[in-house]
Amino acid sequence: MVERTRRADARRNEESLLEAAAAAFVASGVEAPVRDIAARAGVGTGTIYRHFPTRADLIIAVYRHQVDACAEAGPALLAGGATPHTALARWIDLFVDFLVTKHGLAAVLQSDNAGFEALHAYFLDRLLPVCAELLDAAAASGEIRSDVEAYALMRGVGNLCIGADSDPRYDARRLVGLLVAGLRQAD
Repeated sequence: MVERTRRADARRNEESLLEAAAAAFVASGVEAPVRDIAARAGVGTGTIYRHFPTRADLIIAVYRHQVDACAEAGPALLAGGATPHTALARWIDLFVDFLVTKHGLAAVLQSDNAGFEALHAYFLDRLLPVCAELLDAAAASGEIRSDVEAYALMRGVGNLCIGADSDPRYDARRLVGLLVAGLRQAD
């Protein structure tokens, strides 16, 4: 029983570290000082290095954690949403949040092509099926067109998010909203 409690505590502590690191990355990019991440998490820097020996380990863990959260949100939104289209639109909002908060991630991970490729594959393996499930449900309900593929939609959303953090006049969320509205079935 004590061992299970420690494992649950360890999971919560790691999740707290990942959330703190994600917040620091949003505020300062992936080069945020470890001491700032530790302060946000309420731990010492040694605790972070014990869990994540290198910055790349921490960045990859944060990215995977956020991919998992986005993937897990899809079925929950579909189960609790007013309509499949509403669930799809809300999930796309979460996906946009995920994409526009990746300040500097790609540049850091491209230095290790194998790591970056594995992470990109993880991203696709986790998120494509969720997007496809949401699209299929919305198409089956007659709310959206049935000829939209998950990969194409996610790629389009991703392309609309490029540069969202570097130009304050560019509103990626508005354009993505127009894209999602354009999925509606013509009457």
